Amino acid sequence: MQETKKIADEAKRIGDEAHEQAKKVGQEYETSAQAGFEAASRSFSDANRGFQMIAAEMTEYSKKTLEDVFRAWEQLVRARSYSDVVDIQTRYAQRAYEAHAEEMSKLTDLYLNFTRDASKPGEQAGKNFS
Repeated sequence: MQETKKIADEAKRIGDEAHEQAKKVGQEYETSAQAGFEAASRSFSDANRGFQMIAAEMTEYSKKTLEDVFRAWEQLVRARSYSDVVDIQTRYAQRAYEAHAEEMSKLTDLYLNFTRDASKPGEQAGKNFS
């Protein structure tokens, strides 16, 4: 009888330990899942903010480009000679090229920063998970 009680007590102790370990693993999983969800949420938020910045930059660039086109057309309408037309077109082409090159540089920086910022929460969550 005494031996049966010892076995039952040992089985209960082992069962309690297993239950505690399972509970601990469940809590760790829940914490990791919550951290992953928060990281994904921050990442999506950063991505949304990045897309908004890029859209705002493209809108501003489009407005400036359109204004420059209208300005060039006004000058062309007022041109008095063929050499004036060539000069106006040459200056417009130079400004357009410079503006385009500058805009592509800005957009490249925006995309790089946006990508870096959007990936940071996921990287951090991955480091915490390991």
